[in-house]
Amino acid sequence: MLKTFRNAWKIPELRKKLLMTIFIVILYRLGAMVPVPFINSNVMGNVFGSSMGGSLFQYMDIISGSAFSQATLFALSISPYITASIVIQLLSVAIPALERLSKQGEEGKKILTQWTRIITVVLGLITAFGYYMTMKNNFNFSVTQLGGDILTKEGKSVFGAIVIIGCYVAGTALVMWLAEQINEFGIGNGISIILFANILAGTMGIIETLKAFILTGPWGIVIAEVIVIASLAIITFVVFITESERRLPVQYAKKVVGRKMYGGQSTHLPIKLNMSGVMPIIFANSIVALPSTLALMFPPKAGGIWEKIVNFFSPNEWFYPLFFAVLIVAFAYFYISISFNPVEVSNNLKKNGGFIPGIRPGKPTSDYITKVLNRIVLIGAFFLCIVAIIPMIANWVSGGVLQGIAFGGSSLLIVVGVVLETAREIEGQMTMRHYKGFLE
Repeated sequence: MLKTFRNAWKIPELRKKLLMTIFIVILYRLGAMVPVPFINSNVMGNVFGSSMGGSLFQYMDIISGSAFSQATLFALSISPYITASIVIQLLSVAIPALERLSKQGEEGKKILTQWTRIITVVLGLITAFGYYMTMKNNFNFSVTQLGGDILTKEGKSVFGAIVIIGCYVAGTALVMWLAEQINEFGIGNGISIILFANILAGTMGIIETLKAFILTGPWGIVIAEVIVIASLAIITFVVFITESERRLPVQYAKKVVGRKMYGGQSTHLPIKLNMSGVMPIIFANSIVALPSTLALMFPPKAGGIWEKIVNFFSPNEWFYPLFFAVLIVAFAYFYISISFNPVEVSNNLKKNGGFIPGIRPGKPTSDYITKVLNRIVLIGAFFLCIVAIIPMIANWVSGGVLQGIAFGGSSLLIVVGVVLETAREIEGQMTMRHYKGFLE
């Protein structure tokens, strides 16, 4: 992988794209430190230092590179854009008109991209308003608990509300534009690159935790070494599973055209072991963290039913990882059902004269692919459960010392996925530029 990046640096055109990508990422990180008027960032930091564990706010803070907890210009980060992309993908399956657009090539893609931009801005406006109202209510903490109001006196006025919400919506649109610039002038995968940079920016907290362990003495050094070795082992495991695939053999029938014979070659249909990526974990996080998030907005009364529900869904309870695992498996199957169509794959094979040896073309082929896919998705879902729940177990064993890695599993999957995807993208561009062509 390092050799791929090193070889890409030697090609002037790819070097220009890499430098442009790095420049845009630096611009983004600078924007993530621009303060928004009428907000006390120190008080906002006290909110996230008190009790944000297991809530959606903690997750949003991770994927924004701590911009959410600091209430800076890019606090909403790429969350509205990711949500808009998922909405368009789901609607493309449910609405025939959008499904036809998605199959119309470049023109249809442009229209869907434009709709994604519009939905992103709308979601950014809704999220910014909710974020403002939550800050205005101090996340339902008392002023004495936080050491002051999150918003200044001017920030609670109508003008202050317009300025703050306008800044966050503008930040959302600017993040979307920067991601598209990476797609057009950089190495591609703009959203993934920005998400990768945000997660890496949050690794300083883990480094500080390891440093604190080391300073405690010999046992602390041993614990730090165990954490590092375990992290490397998990990364190796994640890379292995991410790159694993089931290859279904495909044979193409021979056909004679004039005096020449075409076809007859053997190939395979690759099915990734973890086709859904990190999406099931993101969906599951959104559901399982909902009670904790609502508890911050609507504090439960002592001894009430709402308090019992919140405590039952607390990250420190046994039901939390169990429910989390069930949701991951369910969303893994749901995501594959909308992103992979065995019937369409079977029809394409049949039209091109291909078939799986021992399986008749048509419905038997689609049934066979569905059967294999269900088994692979189950294995991939179990893998996601292991990666997502191990950080929670580590947090319990450490007595809450490692609370910062509560979402470490999803973060690790995103980082590994982005690195592998970027490496493949660069390799593809290098191959295209080194291909001599038939004229030479």
